[in-house]
Amino acid sequence: MADDNGAKQSAATWPLVKFQFQVTIGSDEIMFQEVTGLTSETQVIEYRVGNSKAFTNVKMPGLKKYGNVTLKKGIFKDDKKLWDMYNKVTMNTFERVTVVISLLDEANGVAMSWNLTNAFPAKMTVTDMKADANEPAIETMELAHEGLTLAAKS
Repeated sequence: MADDNGAKQSAATWPLVKFQFQVTIGSDEIMFQEVTGLTSETQVIEYRVGNSKAFTNVKMPGLKKYGNVTLKKGIFKDDKKLWDMYNKVTMNTFERVTVVISLLDEANGVAMSWNLTNAFPAKMTVTDMKADANEPAIETMELAHEGLTLAAKS
């Protein structure tokens, strides 16, 4: 039987919530509304030898492929941080950075982190504007990167 207030429950009883997270780009912590695109995929190489008795291809793991990560945040007056970062990208001269996306626990501590290696801004999108809308203006930055690693808290 469980205790009355749940104090003795294991930390592993409940999954982490996805609405409590933080993003660090280089040395700057920037507040975002949404983070999507944390994906990793292994390309499949199919091969068949001409004298194989099996009438099927052999499948082997190939190169890893990482999707771009999309970050969305509200537009605030005189906040040009993302645009300044994007405007520094010119013909492979941008200083690539490590981006750390952390999922936080109930006490606001880092529970798990995903690191994007050699990330750089690949796309910026400004909010759509609509006279009858009743919502905040959102800007979107898409980051390209060369690797996604998980760093679970031990």
